Amino acid sequence: MENLTAKLKPIAKDSEAIILLHGLARTSRSMNKAAKLLAAYGYKIINVDYPSRSADIGSLAQTYIAQALKQCGTEDIRKIHFLTHSMGGILLRDYLASQSIDKLGRVVMLAPPNQGSEVVDKLGGWRLFYTLNGPAGLQLGTDSNSVPNQLGPVNFPLGVIAGNKTVNPLLSRLIPDVNDGKVSVSRTQVDGMKDFIVMPYSHVFIMRRQAVIEQALHFIQQGCFYSPLCNCS
Repeated sequence: MENLTAKLKPIAKDSEAIILLHGLARTSRSMNKAAKLLAAYGYKIINVDYPSRSADIGSLAQTYIAQALKQCGTEDIRKIHFLTHSMGGILLRDYLASQSIDKLGRVVMLAPPNQGSEVVDKLGGWRLFYTLNGPAGLQLGTDSNSVPNQLGPVNFPLGVIAGNKTVNPLLSRLIPDVNDGKVSVSRTQVDGMKDFIVMPYSHVFIMRRQAVIEQALHFIQQGCFYSPLCNCS
């Protein structure tokens, strides 16, 4: 997207930070492409690696987001932004439900289960599901008591990017609406978000697509996603 790329501007090196939070059963390596692209624009990148299957969402959020904030070295940082994938977005929402972040900038969530996922509803009772996803995975259902559905509206500048393609048709059959193989497009949304777009990528690979990363950066810089008719810049 040449027009989008032209809208993105470098900043003074390390004057702002972006904390990257990967998804469930992934590692920081899944966010390496985003880290490299965003760093090229001058941002200080904190690519968090956390053991997503080892604990519940609240424990993971309190431990690893706090550690990432310390790594920012906030004395020299004007703003701290976040780019999250999947459950990483729920960790951030959970953290912000009880904590404030000084100098919080903008947040972009990629394929977040902001209203849970039917995959958890259907498969969460299987022992193999717990083995693969741990206690945090069981907290991502669509029922009213699930962690994402207990968190309420967001009160920070949030843009959400959903995917509508799948590489796992078996899981997609468990989801009644258009989905990315793990989360339906409709369930990525949350009250209070500032902008929302759908892009033709799957849950597994959305965070590695340059077009997605550039849209995320546009939101971080301008407060909206890019379109030929957008007037936020």
